[in-house]
Amino acid sequence: MRDESARRAALANWRQGVGKAPGEQPKVTGLLLQGIPEEMYADYHGYEKEASPAEWAVYTAVTLFALHQQGKNCEHEPMYQEGKSFGAAIAGLVEEEEDKERITRRFNMVITAADMRELSHHLRSVVQMLNAKGIPADYAALAGDLYRYQFVKSRDSVRLKWGQDFYGALNRKSKEAEMKEEEKDE
Repeated sequence: MRDESARRAALANWRQGVGKAPGEQPKVTGLLLQGIPEEMYADYHGYEKEASPAEWAVYTAVTLFALHQQGKNCEHEPMYQEGKSFGAAIAGLVEEEEDKERITRRFNMVITAADMRELSHHLRSVVQMLNAKGIPADYAALAGDLYRYQFVKSRDSVRLKWGQDFYGALNRKSKEAEMKEEEKDE
């Protein structure tokens, strides 16, 4: 019980940073910098007055995880699932055929975001939907994707990966539904 209370308190602290840039919430910034290896922020390569790409990526992933885990027991309902990409998780929101267009629009808003602030904003709304449906995602992989998303050279490869995962999951769902229909007809 005590561990769960401590986890809930830590996640509540992290949630204060959702939708904000690293540095805007001093308490959350302290939590962030305590958890990042020094070599990731010691040499900013020109980021002296703003968060480095690594800080943005970790900060965004952790604050979104805290939002995703809200209201759920960490042990019994973990919203972190290794290997469950964000594209596949978002595709999990499509339960009926009529959901497909609405969720695809949300997904497209995520993958066309121009910068980390816009991407964080769109991810936040998707994470709230994932929380409501109890669909987990891999936040460690998301942090890596968010890091790469910040560089023009790798942004399209991240978008492609998310698209492959999203549409691949939708295609698998469609095939499964078709097979169930065929089984009913037999």
